[in-house]
Amino acid sequence: MTEYFKNIPKIKYEGPNSDNPLAFKYYDADRVIMGKTMKEHLPFAMAWWHNLCATGADMFGVGTADKSFGAEEGTMEHAKAKVDAGFEFMEKLGIEYFCFHDVDLVPEADTLAETNARLDEITDYIKEKMDATGKKLLWGTANAFTNPRYMNGAGSSNSADVYCFAAAQIKKALDLTVKLGGKGYVFWGGREGYETLLNTDMKFELDNIAKLMKMAVEYGRSIGFEGDFYIEPKPKEPTKHQYDFDAATSIAFLKEHGLDKDFKMNIEANHATLAGHTFQHELRVSAMHGMLGSIDANQGDYLLGWDTDQFPFDVYEATLCMYEVLKAGGLKNGGFNFDAKNRRPSYTFEDMFYGFILGMDTFALGLIKAAEIIEDGRIDKFVEERYSSFNSGIGLKIKNGEATLEELAEYAEKMGAPELPGSGRQEYLEGIINNILFR
Repeated sequence: MTEYFKNIPKIKYEGPNSDNPLAFKYYDADRVIMGKTMKEHLPFAMAWWHNLCATGADMFGVGTADKSFGAEEGTMEHAKAKVDAGFEFMEKLGIEYFCFHDVDLVPEADTLAETNARLDEITDYIKEKMDATGKKLLWGTANAFTNPRYMNGAGSSNSADVYCFAAAQIKKALDLTVKLGGKGYVFWGGREGYETLLNTDMKFELDNIAKLMKMAVEYGRSIGFEGDFYIEPKPKEPTKHQYDFDAATSIAFLKEHGLDKDFKMNIEANHATLAGHTFQHELRVSAMHGMLGSIDANQGDYLLGWDTDQFPFDVYEATLCMYEVLKAGGLKNGGFNFDAKNRRPSYTFEDMFYGFILGMDTFALGLIKAAEIIEDGRIDKFVEERYSSFNSGIGLKIKNGEATLEELAEYAEKMGAPELPGSGRQEYLEGIINNILFR
């Protein structure tokens, strides 16, 4: 069998003092933190589309990276070469999971039947590899945004024919997810939105998206899919406004349409910042509703107004992410999918490994520091004390839902002007974070 990454050894943990660029400095898979190994805390996944398909092309230039893997692109031989390369890549990095869109796996044919036949062939081959290596599918999804037919969206399309075609793709992607034992299925509304309200019936489109999701849930459960369905929020790009704007908007949509028992959030760091939120905020909103499902691990460039999908290197951000994940009790069926791509000038096979080593080390260090923050206890203690007025007297009655508006008004009249609330001490708390991060 062809070895694609000949000059790359199996990546091992060598510790923070190592200067070997092809070694982990912080990701030690067997290290136990708060009762679980790093590997258990951090189920990392390879995104098929970025790692095996993306060549660095952008709107100003063609690709710089060769992802042909020795085969003619657009052929089934190329599809199989990507499988071979992908499993070799995961094996050398010690990554257990992968994620895919349907058309990442095979070139789309002229007919749906032929595309489905190609998908059957390639997933038979992938399953052989999975059985031989123990690699697993984190989640699958359908690409219902790239083809010109989806210019107005899939579930939100103004064309019933396009809507049906999207339904067929979703059905097949669910079949493949079950076939490969996937733990989740993602809906990313790539073009589910609008460019202008002048030609848009927003309520009609939202209702149609909900109908499509309900059909997907019913079908998925009927064929034995027991995992979570996910929505991946994103506020804009490629459309001006996308319906899954952020976690709060998506959760409200799911609850309005009775989908909240089957769906959770797949939160992407870069999408959070595009929505004007921090990554931590989107994770907290999801967790407080019991809907934190999975994570797309990447980051954006704050000076650029688009989805740059960079490999994460911001340890501060990763620490606050892992703080939220640990406080939420971890991810049940989800994981940390590197929906990230090398920068266009980073075009070699070595760069592919450097990107994943960077991302895995960043989240490993974030896990270490988040656990230290929790074990330190000062921040949790401060938050608890900040709301202590609700633990007795009138505050406790409010907390328990036993107070009336009249009672509160009478209490306020007797009290007079209240004292200022206790100091929020933001700077003090940020100092604790810095102290723990850099000690």
